[in-house]
Amino acid sequence: MPGADGYFGEDIAATYDETSADMFRPEAVDPPVELLAELAGDGRALEFGIGTGRIALPLAARGVPVHGIELSRAMAARLRDKPGGDAVDVTIGDFATTRVPGTFAVAYLVYNTINNLTTQDAQVACFRNAADHLRPGGTFVVEVGVPDLRRLPPGQTAVPFRIGPTEWAFDTYDVATQAMSSHYVTITDGRAEHWSLPFRYVWPAELDLMARLAGMRLRDRWEEWSRTPFTGESTQHVSVWEKPAE
Repeated sequence: MPGADGYFGEDIAATYDETSADMFRPEAVDPPVELLAELAGDGRALEFGIGTGRIALPLAARGVPVHGIELSRAMAARLRDKPGGDAVDVTIGDFATTRVPGTFAVAYLVYNTINNLTTQDAQVACFRNAADHLRPGGTFVVEVGVPDLRRLPPGQTAVPFRIGPTEWAFDTYDVATQAMSSHYVTITDGRAEHWSLPFRYVWPAELDLMARLAGMRLRDRWEEWSRTPFTGESTQHVSVWEKPAE
């Protein structure tokens, strides 16, 4: 069972940037930072699940005041130790319910982090928490994958997404509850280690309903940050919901 830092304790935080190196490349960071800076305008940005600052630090470097909510103290410590980390305020807590002072022009969740909330109630609460933090006319942005059930034939519950000589990774699904887990197996010096992380997958239309329950409406949905149109073949989406101006 996870400790106070959730599933991202010191053992994961110590190597998180290295194991997620592809997500720290400029081509993965610059497009979301560009869009979020545009949505923030002259206002503040609030990141749910700020982690080690992959998006928050370059966004703050653009002149956008950023506040983050992060359950893992170990991940937040890595952010603070980076150049510019002292410019980003971080509140330790569950981003579904934790409140921070002030209002924001944009709140955002990236890299499938909405799925870290493993119940529908928690995901609904997250949308309400975002809406409560936004100023009128503010926006809530979520980047998340479309559930990959088209690759799941009858009788099968696992879908591999990484296979290598010393590393395997696969997702397991429970289509009755929308529960899923990502599993990682690595071989080091002939010894296998397994780590898994629970999620709750969620459909785009379900997220739209959560937004409506929180008093927001869908403004835009794209396949990715550069605003490629979202289609029935898209494997992920970046969605923007807006809080009414009045």
